[in-house]
Amino acid sequence: MKLIVIGGTGRIGSQVVQKLTAAGHAAVPAAPSTGVDLITRKGLDQVLGGADVVVNVANSPTFDEASLDFFRTSMNNLLAAGARAGVRHQVILSIVGVDQVPQLDYYRAKTLQEELLRQGPTPYSIVRATQFFEFVDAVLSETSDGDAVRLPATRLQPIAAADVVDAVAGVSTGTPLRGTLNVAGPDVFPLDELGRLTLAAQRDSRTVITDDKAGMFAAVTGDVLTAGPDAHLAPTHYQDWIQKVY
Repeated sequence: MKLIVIGGTGRIGSQVVQKLTAAGHAAVPAAPSTGVDLITRKGLDQVLGGADVVVNVANSPTFDEASLDFFRTSMNNLLAAGARAGVRHQVILSIVGVDQVPQLDYYRAKTLQEELLRQGPTPYSIVRATQFFEFVDAVLSETSDGDAVRLPATRLQPIAAADVVDAVAGVSTGTPLRGTLNVAGPDVFPLDELGRLTLAAQRDSRTVITDDKAGMFAAVTGDVLTAGPDAHLAPTHYQDWIQKVY
């Protein structure tokens, strides 16, 4: 099977390429660095020639309102090019609960991407994942003032990037879902507690202050970013992962 991995040189995409290649598939990374531009369409028709599946894990260069234009243009271009090439399956990576947080520009942009895919001409699958373990440091940095980190008690169910890769690769080589698969880690944490666990593992002396107005996740209420009863729960626990990393 020939699969084109859009964003195939990034954190998730490069691992998806490796996983698919190890399984005996022809996995081709596509990114600006390989001569493929989703916005200008440069190299897009050429790279999709003979492809069975397109796996789209490309990300917007910004998380603000401009991300709406990025996902609108890139998804439309990719769907049109895929139809011309006879692609049989389009897969995207999205976010658990993404359509429940319209306050965030980036989440609205990803929701738009999903809608365009559903309305497109090709059988599709959407893999929605929770927040990655690997992004927790960036979340802490966003609201750190040097001696303290302010975090809301928003409930998250983070997942290891490697487990996301497994889910994306598995869906991409299967029958199109014509729907969504939710994947999440096995444990739910209030974000402030997750911050304390992380700083302790890093032997970082900063204090976590619970502040329900701090950072981007302050806009999230309830359990919308945690897995529902139909989600696939990945095996890797955050406490085990972070002890190995630090």
